[in-house]
Amino acid sequence: MSLKRFLAVVLALTLVLAAFSGCGSESGPEPENPDAGNNAAANAAEPDDSSDEENAALEENVETVPETDTVKIASLKGPTTMGMVKLMDDSDNGNTSVKYDVQIFGTADEIVGLLVNGDIDVANVPANLASVLYNKTEGGITAVGINTLGVLYVLAASDPASAENAEEPLKEISDLRGKTVYSTGKGTTPEYVFNYILRENGLDPEKDLTVEYLSEATEVAAKMSESADAIAVLPQPYVTVAMNQNENLRIVFDLTEEWNKIDGTQLVTGVTVVRNEFLEANPNAVKTFMNDFAASAEYVNSNVDEAAALVGKYDIVAEGVAKKAIPYCNIVFLTGEDLETNLKAYLSVLYNGADPASVGGALPDDGFYYNF
Repeated sequence: MSLKRFLAVVLALTLVLAAFSGCGSESGPEPENPDAGNNAAANAAEPDDSSDEENAALEENVETVPETDTVKIASLKGPTTMGMVKLMDDSDNGNTSVKYDVQIFGTADEIVGLLVNGDIDVANVPANLASVLYNKTEGGITAVGINTLGVLYVLAASDPASAENAEEPLKEISDLRGKTVYSTGKGTTPEYVFNYILRENGLDPEKDLTVEYLSEATEVAAKMSESADAIAVLPQPYVTVAMNQNENLRIVFDLTEEWNKIDGTQLVTGVTVVRNEFLEANPNAVKTFMNDFAASAEYVNSNVDEAAALVGKYDIVAEGVAKKAIPYCNIVFLTGEDLETNLKAYLSVLYNGADPASVGGALPDDGFYYNF
């Protein structure tokens, strides 16, 4: 062997021995550190003896850090916003991890363009409109929660001087045969829901009674005050407003209860939707919002007086009206299976029993429903 070749072999053996020096544990050498030159950082990242539960909790906290500091929300002036008043107040006082910029509108039409154009991130809209928007945007939004169940009621005058009411009390939906009923919401949820319930109780909405649709709930309330035997379909909180104006009015049918009698599913009024572009970029912010909304809805139902004061503060309805209306507004925040089961059933009723156009011409596919 030449001297040059001999020196090469010696050098190779020296390098091998140096690589294994100081690493003579029974379990063999440690894996190579990918962050060579930064051993302190690498050692700090090594797992310690903490329990799996503690590590999981830490990962959960890391995963739910919101990606954005502001969520822009559009909501309707009524029960769908009443359920958010604690969330709104906490945000204004700096007590939420993200800021909620809430805009309140009188009609859903004002919200549609903002959502489609990406000017808002989240919207509280009527349940059927959520489906329409899903179809219109070709799957560009996701339903993350049901924020209100049924808020529709049938009111009648209870004036003892009214011979008609005295002789023919309204005990069942079928007792509406031959009556004139005032309502609002032609071509929207009140009409679809009322007609479905009428049909399921053996009444033809076109032939067996007269339903006069007015443009505003306040007009319906005015009709109720003009006639001793008027009957009307109204949503909360307008039910409370009308009853405050006319002490002879009473609730004769809770249409949520009547709906539930038919197939056991819940009547759905309001749904919270999120633009998918925002959801994909800010999944943790959306989860945070959902948790805050759920806590707010629970607070409103459990602390009616305090919640009513906040409803008045944000000029949704007067505090006195809110105090009486909140127990009848069915404020919730249902997610997951409760969201999917009840919303699917409700939209199917509209599609099959009312008008396919009421849900945008097609029922949403499973991608419409948010899964954690």
